Amino acid sequence: MSSIKQAIDAANAQAVERIIAADPVLIDILPAGEVIPGLEDRMVLHSGPPVTWDRMCGAQRGAVIGMVLFEGWAQDAAGATRLLERGEIRLEPNHHHQAVGPMAGTISPSLPVFVVENTAFGNHAFCRQVERQQQFGDYSEGAIRGLQMWRDFWAPSIAAGLRQMGGGLGLKTIIAKALQMGDELHNRQVAASSLFANAMTVPMIKAGLPADRLIGTLGYLANHEVFFLSMAMAAAKVSVDPASGIERSTVVTAMARNGTEFGIRVSGLGDEWFTAPAPRIEGLYFPGYKEEDAGLDMGDSAIAETVGWGGFVLGGAPGILNLIGGTPEQAMRYSAEMREITVASHAVYRIPAFGFDGVPVGIDIRKVVRTGTTPIIDTAIAHKDPGHPMIGAGIVRAPLECFEKALGAFASKYG
Repeated sequence: MSSIKQAIDAANAQAVERIIAADPVLIDILPAGEVIPGLEDRMVLHSGPPVTWDRMCGAQRGAVIGMVLFEGWAQDAAGATRLLERGEIRLEPNHHHQAVGPMAGTISPSLPVFVVENTAFGNHAFCRQVERQQQFGDYSEGAIRGLQMWRDFWAPSIAAGLRQMGGGLGLKTIIAKALQMGDELHNRQVAASSLFANAMTVPMIKAGLPADRLIGTLGYLANHEVFFLSMAMAAAKVSVDPASGIERSTVVTAMARNGTEFGIRVSGLGDEWFTAPAPRIEGLYFPGYKEEDAGLDMGDSAIAETVGWGGFVLGGAPGILNLIGGTPEQAMRYSAEMREITVASHAVYRIPAFGFDGVPVGIDIRKVVRTGTTPIIDTAIAHKDPGHPMIGAGIVRAPLECFEKALGAFASKYG
């Protein structure tokens, strides 16, 4: 028994070393169909583990309809729904294509995505932009216009600045600084978004953008406090992927939700999903909405917690509590709990409120099942029905059932 434990511990140490060694760099923003492996025409990627159209939650259905309208595959919501009901639009998870997406997570071929390279290992990850309408299930004309503005105006302008820089923009330093400035890099991206905007201003000017594009894009960045979430998610994905496929490792390499199911992947168990029903979120609601309106937990953004950000560092980001609810004392307790279910502390991403200890990294399914303590996630809330924007934000726990299933499968595989 001790030899098995030693082998698992050694495998987990290797997994965490790879996560910590990651060096994410934003290298471009390009149409998803040009860069995401396996993304084909008439295909929409979505958040979470696999789910079919008939089992999709209302918000994710609305978001998929929005992407069909954005691509021009249908002219109205009824036409889009008919295509989806007939199976003429393929639906696949982002994680099956090296990608992640916030909330409904929908990505289609024409949508520009952030391209992040892990220069330490050479792997890539992709993420769509963050906004508060279409990705929550809103497919109104205003929501589609937002996607078009991203495609035609903002994304090309930012990409021009990135190409002017040559070699891309390193994200590790921005993330480390933002964590020390009070971001938790899931729902609070105020510092990181400001640091990104500062870093891009001069390169965008040097790129020779027309004045209207330059001013319009800089204004967009200056007023988009969660803009960096896309880059944080891609950085997390590109950091944890090299830790996948390590024999005998019990480290979690993905947590993702689609509003129907919550799923996890484990390093030593490859690409298999271990799922449970998506949980309800405890949180605060925007005026006009209430708890009965809320859908279940949704989004790939829990990749942030997979690498130790988000809910894992709430104690160092008390400013987020105005959005998600809770007290500073509760936040510190949550962060302390997360150290009990992880393998190590990060050597670079450190939190002043924790005495500059590193963020807890490497969720261990053994520790989760043994303690009964599941990962804490802070997240936004979508409506239960299609056609609505963001309605609130809160805190949710990953279902213990996912980890119990994974540990059972691990025991079966490794004895």
